[in-house]
Amino acid sequence: MILFISDLHLEIKRPDITRAFFRYLKNLPAQTEALYILGDLFEVWIGDDDHSAFNMEVIGKLREASESTKIHIMRGNRDFLYGEEFTKLSHCQLISDPSLINYQGHNYLLMHGDSLCTEDHSYMAFREQVRSPAWQAEILAQPIEQRHNLARQLRETSLEANSQKSIDIMDVTPDEVLKVMAKHQVTRLIHGHTHRPGEHTVEVNGQSATRWVLGDWDQYGWQIQIDDNGPLLSKFSLE
Repeated sequence: MILFISDLHLEIKRPDITRAFFRYLKNLPAQTEALYILGDLFEVWIGDDDHSAFNMEVIGKLREASESTKIHIMRGNRDFLYGEEFTKLSHCQLISDPSLINYQGHNYLLMHGDSLCTEDHSYMAFREQVRSPAWQAEILAQPIEQRHNLARQLRETSLEANSQKSIDIMDVTPDEVLKVMAKHQVTRLIHGHTHRPGEHTVEVNGQSATRWVLGDWDQYGWQIQIDDNGPLLSKFSLE
């Protein structure tokens, strides 16, 4: 059995989500072969050198869980600055976006999901900028407090901009979904980011295909479980 979660947005302001995540890690079923976290585990990650008590506590829990379960983490649009130190401390493996895995004879394409929102032109331009190695090197060279201030400014700007965008623009672009699935020759896609959990049937190159969308952890937690019965998207109480 393998499990998928995403969009926990862990931060000090939401201790309930953090506690729920720690319980989730502690209670992973014994038969869990791997846990995939598909982006935005943290609300913000300003660099591996931010050794705050909060960050170190989360990393410690990941390290404990990784002793019995392989944990794979994908960068999201909030925590794209993970580096080598994070992997060494957490004992987790960083995976690229997108990533292709095979489980029980089926190929699954894994993505965070933000790159599928191609109609949101302003965000796509921003994404290209912040994923640039030159931009990241410049940011990581700044003092930690300065990076925290920048993260707050970017978050405020994002919230204001999103309030003026239509709901459809901030969702995935259907044609881009089909394009990406066709490119990777898959009929199964799992992603998060949009906070719109669901299972969608599409057609890729004349074949029936499925796109599963993970929900964010807010009122409920969300996961996808793949076992002998196939993929199952479900929600659960955070208490």
